[in-house]
Amino acid sequence: MIVPPVELVPPDIRRWRDGNTGVDYVHAFDSGQPGPRAMVQALTHGNEICGAIALDWLLGSGFRPRCGRLVVAFANVAAYERFDAAHPYASRCVDEDLNRVWADAVLLGPRDSVELRRARQLRPFVDASELLLDIHSMSEPCTALMVCGTQDKNAAWARALGVPEFLLVDTGHPAGLRMVERGGFGDAASPKRALLIECGQHWERAAAEVAQDTLVRFLGLAGLADAGWVAAQVRRAPPAAQRLVRVTEAVVARTKDFRFLVPTPGLAVVARAGTPIAQDGEQVIVTPYDDTVLVMPGTRNLEPGATAVRLGRFDA
Repeated sequence: MIVPPVELVPPDIRRWRDGNTGVDYVHAFDSGQPGPRAMVQALTHGNEICGAIALDWLLGSGFRPRCGRLVVAFANVAAYERFDAAHPYASRCVDEDLNRVWADAVLLGPRDSVELRRARQLRPFVDASELLLDIHSMSEPCTALMVCGTQDKNAAWARALGVPEFLLVDTGHPAGLRMVERGGFGDAASPKRALLIECGQHWERAAAEVAQDTLVRFLGLAGLADAGWVAAQVRRAPPAAQRLVRVTEAVVARTKDFRFLVPTPGLAVVARAGTPIAQDGEQVIVTPYDDTVLVMPGTRNLEPGATAVRLGRFDA
């Protein structure tokens, strides 16, 4: 299987190990002025280096919030330290996916792993935050995509942000609770809001630009940065319009023989309902409706129980 070129250089983030919170690689900046409690995070997965580049830039710039409080966190540093450009997919995690462990039943339970220990360290910062930006990237080539969790309130926040072009509201992840769904972030009645930006393919140069641009705009929309600073730092023009994909179901691989029967470029649209799109053992998966959107299909090292693809449609 062809591995995309690694166009990005992972920054040396060891200089950010000692923050001011008592937790390695977590920094907090309090303005002393009223305002929101915001958190920005990168490296939920150790090979998603565009977010590390963005946070390394932010901390290196000496940025401080004009109001409220900002937490800056590098999450799965243990996995990131294993990154090898010759085998770039291998460092996604150490023991398990850090973005599937955010339910209390898991976090407060007896199970142990490298990722769970890190999540337990990060939990107080996540729970104290009112606004969250989690910076990710994707295994396969795809235009940038804003994952708004399961709540329309987060999609409205993404529309206010103005980027990227494509927004996603889904049904949650079958393998476990994501950070952007934890607590008030996943509660329609709560004022808390969370966004997960998928910046493009993991190691393409543009992914780092998307990560930094989204981070800058997030700080501006939250009110933590003034308009002049935002205007001076943005790197990409916003889209003329944004489109929302609403996921209706996730297709979970049941066997190791799962394979797609159609091409799977990012956000591909299959025109007709009933079109076979994948074979999973003896089961054939077909599109449930016309103009089905294939969201983030997984084609690498797909194991039983993993989400192979999410199916959705564009909102009218």
